[in-house]
Amino acid sequence: MSDRVLEVNNLSVVYQDSTVFGKKSNFQALTDVTFHIDHGEIVGLVGESGCGKSTLSKAILGMLDDAKITGEIRHYTKRPQMVFQDPHGSLNPAKTVGWILEEPLRIFGKYDAPERKRRVLDMMTRVGLDHELITHKPNELSGGQKQRVSIATALIQRPRLVVADEPVSALDVSIQAQVINMFEDLQKQLGMAYLFIAHDLLVVRHISDRIAVMYLGHMVEIAEADELMDHPIHPYTESLLSAVPIPDPITARKKNRIVLEGDVPSPLHMPSGCPFRTRCRYATEQCAAQRPELTARGYKKAFVATDP
Repeated sequence: MSDRVLEVNNLSVVYQDSTVFGKKSNFQALTDVTFHIDHGEIVGLVGESGCGKSTLSKAILGMLDDAKITGEIRHYTKRPQMVFQDPHGSLNPAKTVGWILEEPLRIFGKYDAPERKRRVLDMMTRVGLDHELITHKPNELSGGQKQRVSIATALIQRPRLVVADEPVSALDVSIQAQVINMFEDLQKQLGMAYLFIAHDLLVVRHISDRIAVMYLGHMVEIAEADELMDHPIHPYTESLLSAVPIPDPITARKKNRIVLEGDVPSPLHMPSGCPFRTRCRYATEQCAAQRPELTARGYKKAFVATDP
């Protein structure tokens, strides 16, 4: 337990959503989410858009003032830091790179000006930013440079946990690999843990120790990265993996693509039992009556039917 940096138990998040008729409806964004992150561990979080990934990250960071939250979020370290998807929107356009990076040290640190400058330059080196950029403003930087500044700002206080919400999705493909490798290098150098949120399973597999899969506000499976990618248990995980592109055309032709039928149910009208049952080819009457329990490896195998 001493190595744990975050523990989430039975976390549920409900928004009060106004309808066109002025009535209030409960919008269930997360339901009974339970997982943990240990010191130095990278946990990848994947799922379709709207599944609750960003809501989970905001709940962990205490950024949900407009929602009802139940369950427990236990931090075993100081407040985690955030790396946002859009670096341009997270950086003050009127300030220089040096000012942006130094601000957290001025507010939260107990360092004099020379020490703050030293720490800023050290972090710029670690994230691959030339020191001459210290006087530049965000609109003078490339997209990759902006994201490096955003990452440096999150790491300048040396947090033990960083929540990275789609940190490379807004970058060119040629830059994505550089930033992912930088995340790995920084994790090894500074010993921090990541909750790494992304929609690209190949990226998540490359960087993560464990992978968690979310669907419609539920965490449906969590396991070690290679185990989940090679031996998925939940049918939704199987469908996600079947859509991952394979560079070898011969292997790709042999691959069985699982096409999900039907639309994602509305969070305002959630199906009973397993949330995935309305789109699952294995669904039975039991799936409508009871939601499977999440285990350390994933959903219990007893609840997952096999192809006849």
